[in-house]
Amino acid sequence: MDNIEHLYKCYEILSEAGEKISEHVKEYEDILKAVKGSSKEKRLASQFIGKFFKHFPDLADAAIDAQLDLCEDDDMQIRRQAIKDLPKLCQDTESTTVKIGDTLAQLLVLDDPLELQQVNNSLQTIIKKDAKASLTGVFTQISTGDEATRERCFKFIATKLFAMGPTVVTKEVEEFVVDEIKKILQDVTADEFQLCMNILGSTKLGTTITGHAEMVNLAKEQAELNADIDAIAVEDEIVERFIQCATHAMPYFSNTIKSTDFVVYVCDKLLPLSTWNMIATAVAQDQVQLRLLKVFAEMCTFTDVLDNAAQRIDNVYQVLREYMPLPKLSEEEDASSPPPSFQFSHAECLLYALHTLGKKHPDMLTFVTDAEKLKDFRSRLQYLARGTQGYIKKLEEAVKGKSAEELKTEENQLKLTALKTTSNISILIRDLFHSPPSFKHEIQLSWVNRKNTKIGSKRHAPITFDGKSENGKDEEKKIKNASEQKIYSPPSGKYSGKVQNYGGNNNRQRSRNGGSGGGGGGGFRNRRNFNKKY
Repeated sequence: MDNIEHLYKCYEILSEAGEKISEHVKEYEDILKAVKGSSKEKRLASQFIGKFFKHFPDLADAAIDAQLDLCEDDDMQIRRQAIKDLPKLCQDTESTTVKIGDTLAQLLVLDDPLELQQVNNSLQTIIKKDAKASLTGVFTQISTGDEATRERCFKFIATKLFAMGPTVVTKEVEEFVVDEIKKILQDVTADEFQLCMNILGSTKLGTTITGHAEMVNLAKEQAELNADIDAIAVEDEIVERFIQCATHAMPYFSNTIKSTDFVVYVCDKLLPLSTWNMIATAVAQDQVQLRLLKVFAEMCTFTDVLDNAAQRIDNVYQVLREYMPLPKLSEEEDASSPPPSFQFSHAECLLYALHTLGKKHPDMLTFVTDAEKLKDFRSRLQYLARGTQGYIKKLEEAVKGKSAEELKTEENQLKLTALKTTSNISILIRDLFHSPPSFKHEIQLSWVNRKNTKIGSKRHAPITFDGKSENGKDEEKKIKNASEQKIYSPPSGKYSGKVQNYGGNNNRQRSRNGGSGGGGGGGFRNRRNFNKKY
């Protein structure tokens, strides 16, 4: 009798044994040995191991090892068959389901699209049978796996799990996911933090007021708003972390859920000029400053009444002055000196913040009560207004007469955004130029689309104007060049050390340990390293 025929004979005996199946240990052992045989033997073994797995608990570990041998076979067809058959090992045993969930989670790092699709299918199959046990295995890998495995597990939960619908993701399962993600948030990299917040936003936390408050509190904890910073050498990591955390809290701010703590942090720790002038990254100082100003301006919309408002608003005012040049002293100097460079995007953010905070604290505007400050401020406002009106005129001429289809081009969209930016500035200047300043107008910030506030949505490039050209061509070139700047995206692990790899050199070693063995160092992990400089 050849080996193939013998395997079919073992299958026949086990299938017909009924209640006495557990007495046929020899036949099941022969099936397990077939994983070392020919290709056809391996494929049959893969199908038969799971078929009778539950009847031989004493051979469970050997059976799992045999199936995992097939998952690592040199033949892709055998690997795919073995991965497809893995869910058969989860028929009646929760502990086995956890282990298989852990194994499939490790296999999410496979590069071949067909194999990866089979891994996803098998993982979804066992989740449908026992979601909590299966996900326990996935979260084991998130807690202990290497960086690539963690990332794939997060993405599986974010993209595949919730697409399975409420019949699978029940209230109990969702609560389990929320609890596990909260634990993981204590020790994550920068990229993982974003994935965690996206996952939580897909749960009940993203749909209720209490959930929104919890999301904001989670972002607040990660931002470490109470930590002291060194104003003389403020670290890039601190600013980047704040921007990331504030961005993920932003969708949840409202008239009920206030942004006050975030606004206070910016006013007290990042806007004082000694700190502001030190903020820079390896990419570009203006870029990170503008990104910070944008989240700050948006947050000001939902801030509550501030303590120590006069000093905090004055910090905003002092930075705003940096982006509002004084007019030239004389016509001679005006003719011989280069024209001013207006950074309209920065000015819009700061004017909006000053206008919004001033509306809540009209008696705290110290530059209004100080004659010299007021004269300086009004002079700067007037000069900025002149530059703004000139640029608005050029932009209006550039888009005038264009069809709706023509206006959809990237270049024209940038011009429309620049027009929105400068129009906002013009409106804010009119209010602030009053004596005392008025706050009757409300504007929508040029980069904010209330219909699409999805995190990571495209933000417009910085809008600047140097006034060199009469026909606006230099300005159009400046906008085009700005559009080619890439928004800075921090590398994974920006906030702390890199994740250490698992012990061992392949997935197999880890899977046999059930995913709970050694390994897994800190990323944004470990929180002890959060403030280390890298």
